[in-house]
Amino acid sequence: VAPGASAGKDGRMTSSNPSTATVRRVVEWPDTDASGHHHNSLIMRLFEDAERALLDAAGLAGTYFPTAPRVRQEIDFTGKLYFRQPVTTTITLERVGRTSLTWHFEVWGEAFGDVPRRRAASGRVICAHVPAGTDRSAPWPDAVRAALTPREDAG
Repeated sequence: VAPGASAGKDGRMTSSNPSTATVRRVVEWPDTDASGHHHNSLIMRLFEDAERALLDAAGLAGTYFPTAPRVRQEIDFTGKLYFRQPVTTTITLERVGRTSLTWHFEVWGEAFGDVPRRRAASGRVICAHVPAGTDRSAPWPDAVRAALTPREDAG
């Protein structure tokens, strides 16, 4: 949730700031591979942790995830993450379209030993709204639109 924002009793964000979440964790042994640093799949798991935190705060996790498949993912890998290194992941809702959402995210490896703080990855993920029992996208429900604040509103 954005700084200074909170989810009200009705699950709606109480700030005009874009819907944002930040999660912190540590790189675990299974997150690494034979190269000695993180496996590329870790980045999407970190994104999903932050996405879940944001949607939990908005009161939408139970209705969003079953109906929001990813339709596009793009990741720029820019640094390595190491076993036991603290990591910070931030996502921001960038855009709400008629039937899709666009998330922007950054993953930062925090200072660790002689490794300075640096961005490990950034990217975008687009999810479509596909209601249960259908195979086609449909407009987002009003409750989703009301609970999330995009960086820009696409209408």
